[in-house]
Amino acid sequence: MRLFLDECLSPGIALNLNADGRHVVVHPRNDGGRGEPDHRVLARCTAENLVLVTENARDFRALAGSSDIHPGMILLPCVGRQTSEALIRKVIAYLEARGDPDDIMVNHILEIDEQGQIEIYALPGED
Repeated sequence: MRLFLDECLSPGIALNLNADGRHVVVHPRNDGGRGEPDHRVLARCTAENLVLVTENARDFRALAGSSDIHPGMILLPCVGRQTSEALIRKVIAYLEARGDPDDIMVNHILEIDEQGQIEIYALPGED
């Protein structure tokens, strides 16, 4: 899966997820872009076909809702590093069980709560 971790998340998560070579996980601390405004982060994700992973649900949900197309977004609760990584791994397994995660996520938001409950929906809405 191709992911961009927002800078609110630990860069160590990206290192751990990249370690097995199955995923491409970018973090602005390791790959440039620290301090970029949200609209630039979403534009980078779209240009590089990276699913955005963030705890900043409100701002990014609004930006995605105004986009014609985006590679998708995973919204996490504000929890610690280990729990965030465990939730991301759960999301990846959930998506892989349903097909190609990168295809599934196009124009979709996936929210996971602290208990691991997942909700996925289209944004912008499907006509």
